[in-house]
Amino acid sequence: MSRFSLRCPRCLAGLYVAALGLAAVGSSSAQEPTALQFAIQTEKLLVSAIASAEKSVVAIGRDGFREPVARVPVPVGPGGDLRRLRPRVARPNPEDLDYVHDEFATGVVVDSNDSRTLILTNYHVLGDLSKENERSRFYVTTIERKKYVAKIHAADPYNDLAILRISATGLKPIKMGDASKMKKGRFVIALGNPYAIARDGQASASFGIVANIARKAGSFPEESPKKKKPTLHHYGTLIQTDVKLMLGTSGGPLLNLQGEMIGLTTAAAALVGYEKSSGYAIPVNDTFRRVLALLKKRDEVKFGFLGISPANLSPAKIRDGAQGIRVDGVVFGTPAAKSNGLKAEDIITHVAGQPVYESDDLIREISKRPVDSVVTIDVLRRDAPRRVTVRLTKAPVIGRKIYNRPPSWRGLRVDYPTAVIRLTDSSLGGVGPCVAITEVERDSPAWQAGLREGMLITAVDKAKVDSPSRFRSALANKPGAVKVQISDPQRRGPGRSVTVRAE
Repeated sequence: MSRFSLRCPRCLAGLYVAALGLAAVGSSSAQEPTALQFAIQTEKLLVSAIASAEKSVVAIGRDGFREPVARVPVPVGPGGDLRRLRPRVARPNPEDLDYVHDEFATGVVVDSNDSRTLILTNYHVLGDLSKENERSRFYVTTIERKKYVAKIHAADPYNDLAILRISATGLKPIKMGDASKMKKGRFVIALGNPYAIARDGQASASFGIVANIARKAGSFPEESPKKKKPTLHHYGTLIQTDVKLMLGTSGGPLLNLQGEMIGLTTAAAALVGYEKSSGYAIPVNDTFRRVLALLKKRDEVKFGFLGISPANLSPAKIRDGAQGIRVDGVVFGTPAAKSNGLKAEDIITHVAGQPVYESDDLIREISKRPVDSVVTIDVLRRDAPRRVTVRLTKAPVIGRKIYNRPPSWRGLRVDYPTAVIRLTDSSLGGVGPCVAITEVERDSPAWQAGLREGMLITAVDKAKVDSPSRFRSALANKPGAVKVQISDPQRRGPGRSVTVRAE
């Protein structure tokens, strides 16, 4: 016996169809569609959209690393001779379609050529990527019921995106849409692997509407309110939908009625044990496309950083018509602190023409832009309007990135100081433009010269450096010994010159 529910998308669609049918009956126009005709056309749209996209959707399984099964000697024959070994426990083959993995999720094909196929999913689907757990095994099952062992191709924790790679060819990449055209009330379809029931590669579908846009991801259970928000989506980027997104649908596509992916599903609205009235999807927009292009090439994904402590305006000021956020403080050595930059008590009203209403708006608009991009910021300083132009540096990220790291130079690697140094320590105060040493190989020429992780390099010979790319450019065509000017944040005092010999 079925029950009618206002929470059921089919029931709501039925009400909508019935209403149109009544309108058609009451109309004198014989050319208006009947309720049944409208329902049939709507059904055809849904079936067509699903059919065009499901060939690009895969089931993902993940198992934690397990030690090989112990084999124990078994006495055989009247004399008890040890003539064979038998496994202690029979274990199912994880490559069987019926095998239920420790964790399960969904992915979409984003690239396929003659040698490999790339599968996009959520970063959190990968589980714990610490070195102690990096030996997890991943499996991908396609719509043809073919199962492949997958490797991590690239991963970006800040955007909650990752790519798996399989040795398969001829798969169909999903067609991308444009989430900027999404509005509340638009119909959307989700494809996924709920509770691993689509582990044979046959994606399950659900249907609903866009409930809202630019929503914030919820807090993770292990987070405390004082911790830094771990992803860009915690600052308000997500599509909210009433489509049922059950456990295992993370990493699946959210489709429009043309079968185009306009979002990648990422989270349910409530914790397990509570009603899940809505879910979320990462929108397919300019930021998404930029990140996806970098992940495909295994390049590092970098996000912009300004260098201020933002504070929301008081409720009283907002009621009086004020709009923007207040600069509570400016960090030394960051773009915000450079000449003609921002000052404490400035009110930021717009970033690159986009209005700012709260601190999260500012961080979102800055973070989604690439490193070294130039951004205009509109401020009120003592009630007088002012425009500030800044070149962004690199933001720090929580979590482990996976990408092709550039080669080291004589045993050392560098990065933007804002990405690796605790800026609350004012470690960059008075140092000026620099790069931070992030790694030094033991016994390398850099190590023997006394360079260590955490030191700052301000110049190569006489050329000042303020980014890894300028550091590499300054080293070009220098095969012999090179002098670098360094500053050690742990030791207050003037910098010094160090000579790094050739390898």
